Amino acid sequence: MHEPIEVDAAAFDDIVGSASQPILVDFWAAWCGPCRAAAPQVHALAETMAGQALVLKVDTEAHPELANRYNVQAIPNFVVLKHGEVVRQQPGVAPREVMQRWLEEAGR
Repeated sequence: MHEPIEVDAAAFDDIVGSASQPILVDFWAAWCGPCRAAAPQVHALAETMAGQALVLKVDTEAHPELANRYNVQAIPNFVVLKHGEVVRQQPGVAPREVMQRWLEEAGR
């Protein structure tokens, strides 16, 4: 996928349960200024990592159960998963290069 995938709980569980690639999950909300600022970096990451990793977006307002599942207390919040397990969780805006490094490390 060359762009982030907006997911609900069912799609999230399907993708995470079947993915062999590392996944970056962007927990965000439309009202969140830092989330909007991070969005271009997240989109660029999806393009850069296409075929090597997946990038999912979870709207915490629409899907609070997913945010609760990962104990998201502040947004944006990025979670890197490998084989369904959390390998990194980071609140706050991060540059694309840093997020890419997280995914590359998870893919090893």
